Amino acid sequence: MGIRRVVAGHDENGKAVILSDGDAANIHQPTSTIESTLLWVTDSAPASNEGTTDTADQEIGIPPPPNGSIFRVVEFAPEGKDGASEELEYLAKVGTEQHDDARHPGMHITHSVDYAIIMSGEIDMLVDEDEVHLKTGDVVVQRGNNHAWVNRGTEPCRIAFILIDAHPVAGA
Repeated sequence: MGIRRVVAGHDENGKAVILSDGDAANIHQPTSTIESTLLWVTDSAPASNEGTTDTADQEIGIPPPPNGSIFRVVEFAPEGKDGASEELEYLAKVGTEQHDDARHPGMHITHSVDYAIIMSGEIDMLVDEDEVHLKTGDVVVQRGNNHAWVNRGTEPCRIAFILIDAHPVAGA
């Protein structure tokens, strides 16, 4: 994907400095139709701004850590014929909740508040009873709901996601 990531922080005297500037390195292609670049992770709230550790240098599933957050960019390729079973297997092993009666194999729930910004392309967001078509510049706020991302177009869709740990929705 080639996403430039600049991380600012502090030197040993407390002065603001640029700690890193370059292409984000933690890139994964968990399925043939999804590529994910992890940009930052926090594991507490409020988050710590101390130290120089690159918190994106780790393996992590889709949901954020307890009391934490995740910032990532995901690129969804146009939906393929064989991506469904591959996506199910991936979602099952990365800490999402799934239901057997889902309307799409990619349906899942994360117990988080998710902010999504469509950076390029178009995609459909499915929920239990509805769906919405999204285009570049659109913003989504998900609140622990069952959902799936489906690229029915011909071009990739790139979305920036910020997930913040939240309590599960009662009855969901």
